[in-house]
Parts: sequence; C-alpha cells; structure tokens
Amino acid sequence: MSTITYGLEGKVIVVTGGSRGIGLELAKKLVEEKAKIVICGRKKENLDAAAASLGGGDSLLTVAAHIAKEEDVNRLFEEVINRFSRLDILINNVGMNLMTPSTADTDVAQWQKIIETNLTGTFICSRKAAAIMKQANKGKIVSLSSIAGRKASPGMGIYGIAKAGVEMMTRVLAAELASYNIQVNAVAPAMVRTDFSKPFWSNRDIHDHVVRGIPMGRIAEPIEVVHPVLFLASEASSFITGQTIVVDGGSTAI
Repeated sequence: MSTITYGLEGKVIVVTGGSRGIGLELAKKLVEEKAKIVICGRKKENLDAAAASLGGGDSLLTVAAHIAKEEDVNRLFEEVINRFSRLDILINNVGMNLMTPSTADTDVAQWQKIIETNLTGTFICSRKAAAIMKQANKGKIVSLSSIAGRKASPGMGIYGIAKAGVEMMTRVLAAELASYNIQVNAVAPAMVRTDFSKPFWSNRDIHDHVVRGIPMGRIAEPIEVVHPVLFLASEASSFITGQTIVVDGGSTAI
C-alpha cells in the first residue's frame, strides 16, 4: 500500500473507465483512502472483475455506461445520487485511440469515434457533474489528458486533437465554475505502462525510441499518474483551477 494519503475518506468519487488501467489503479488507491467510489465502464464483465479485485463493499458502486451517450450518463449520475446522495469529485479517465498514421487520410467515422470517446464523453460527464456540484456549491473535476495533446505524435493525431480539446475544456470550465467553488483541472501523462499503451511499450524499438526522449530514462508506472490526479482531487489543491499537470519524466522540457 502507498503511504501517501489525500484525505478523501467518505468523499463520493466517480471514476470513468475505472475497470482497468489507470482507472483501476485510481480505484485501488481510493479504496485505501476509504472513499465512496463509483466506477463506470462499457462492459459489465470488466466491472464485475474490477469490483471483485477491489473489495470495496458497500462503498463501491459499479455502473455499466457509455459516457458518450447522454442517456447513459444521466443514468450513471442518477445511480450515484440514489446510492450516496451527493457527488464530490468526478475523474474523467476514459480514453481510447485507433491508430491513425495520417490524420488527413482518416475517414470521418474513425474521427468521430475517437473524438466522441475522448472529448464528447468528457464534456457530457463534466456537464452533468457540474450541474450537481453547483447545487452543493462545491466540487472537483479532474480529467486525464495526454502529452499527445501538446506535441504531435505518430499514429495519435486525432487522439492528440481530442486531448488538446480536453485541456481547453478544463480551462473554460474552470473559469465558468469558479464562482461555485468548483475546481477543474487535468493531468497529462506521457507513455504509461498500461494495456492501453501496450502496443507501444511492448515493442522494443518503439519503447527505446520513446525512452530516448524522456530525460528520466523510462516510461511511467500507473501509480505515478494516480498521485497527481488525487492531489488535484484533494483539498490540498483548493486554490488550483484551470491547470494541467504534465507527468512525462521531463520529455516536454527538452
């Protein structure tokens, strides 16, 4: 168990894409924090497996939902309120990419699928969460971006465009929601050792090429992204809003 704590005991926290990867690592840490956790994902079987591994008991709720479908998101947050009566924190973690070697040659259907999941879904969830948080005059929204949203990366053009949109959305919502005591921030990792990025880091040539551009000489482990996310979710960041913490081992510093 990690010895770093964030004072999140009893907080009601929604983690989208919480059944695997960074989302599951977030949920594991939130179990340690004794938070009230809601994880959502598209596949019930993955959520069931995640719930079994977490052992969160009555403090854990799983909801199968497609975040880019407004009716699913409405149902997700209805279940949150029905179970826990409030919402303190939303962590927009869902992300997906389809390799696009040439953005200019990508068809519209592929563009829409990537934008829908990474950008539109983040908007729909943030919009619904903000409406609930406004009533309480308090809340936090933290979204997962990527350094692909800051520098063009081969095969990740549309994904990068979507993540750049997430960062602008973060700044816009932060400005619009500040008067309601709602802080909105983001975390932008470089390559992380998850199944999502396994096609990259499991290929030795690609892995070595990426690592050569990282001053720290390695890729990130999931927990190294979890900690900045939970810092932004905690009261330790109460006067931080509209910001993106870049977690990249120094790769954007050179």
